[in-house]
Amino acid sequence: MNTEDKLYRDLQVHLDEQTIGFPATESGSDIRLLKQLFPPRQAEMTMLLTYKYETLEQIHERAKDGVSSEELERVLDETAARGVIGYRKKDGIKQYRNIPYIVGMAEAAAHNPTPEFISAATEYAEDPSFWIAFLNTEVPQMRAIPIEKSITKDHHIGTYDEIKDIIEKTEDPIAIIECVCRNLAEQRGEPCKLTARKETCMSFRDGARNLIDSGGGREISKEEALEIIRQNEEDGMVLQPSNAQKPDFICSCCGCCCGILRVHKAVQNPVDYWATNFHAIVDTDLCSGCANCEESCQADAIKFDEENNIPTIDLTRCLGCGNCVASCPDEAMELRKKEKEVIPPPTGEDMFEVIMTHKA
Repeated sequence: MNTEDKLYRDLQVHLDEQTIGFPATESGSDIRLLKQLFPPRQAEMTMLLTYKYETLEQIHERAKDGVSSEELERVLDETAARGVIGYRKKDGIKQYRNIPYIVGMAEAAAHNPTPEFISAATEYAEDPSFWIAFLNTEVPQMRAIPIEKSITKDHHIGTYDEIKDIIEKTEDPIAIIECVCRNLAEQRGEPCKLTARKETCMSFRDGARNLIDSGGGREISKEEALEIIRQNEEDGMVLQPSNAQKPDFICSCCGCCCGILRVHKAVQNPVDYWATNFHAIVDTDLCSGCANCEESCQADAIKFDEENNIPTIDLTRCLGCGNCVASCPDEAMELRKKEKEVIPPPTGEDMFEVIMTHKA
């Protein structure tokens, strides 16, 4: 192993010890991907970070002799400007941290993807190692929440499950970004079946500031954010925010492009690995047999029984997204709240603390 490859292997091991992990692959796609994400000097400094936000002074204590505080700050600022590490200013003091590959580094790198990044990212996404790490955390990184048309006041929905409330109460700014999954699918010659729009996913607060500053996203108002979400719901996408009462991002996902939903469809009993507080039910007396629900389901949770002319719902797969409710002309579909409500951690930082506490 040459010196450069050893550097990136060390970085892979370091990132794999963080929250979601960054597992090695037999194909070597992990190393090729890291080389696209981090120039060598930035890779070195990234290994000084942890999953927690820390100041330059705290990080510099772990630096090798000869690395000045000024150099550390310069390199970390350059890395943060590319969106592949976390950055914020708290009380006017700079803080940095590692961020997951998904959702995090991949979204930043996919803004202007090189052919090398597309090749490595596609191969890494096809390896089960990363998705095993992604699914097997103490709490999921993401949750599925219902679209607005599928809920009523009788659901007594928590604010963390209501998209309108999430956006209206979020602190500025909000950044809209192009969906990394949809971009990569298009590069593979597999355009999205739900929409031609690219700007569908959002970031909030510190992550939004970084994306806006780096050019990875553009700032939008809360009114524009709500309108984009409305369009996403009309197109039949699944709303998936980060698993926190104050989410750091919200993805709007399709079953054809989204890597996460493709994994959902590939594993057994996927709801065991997802956070959701609802599931769909069907009133067979009202159902006319149009099969709209099966077509609208992005999780392969609904199958139409042609013999009996009714849909059946697989509750081990249903995300409670509500798309089937919105697509049903007979009002035969509805969401039902699960008996045990799952309350997400207060913030993304709290979520990562839970994950790290149980990571071993």
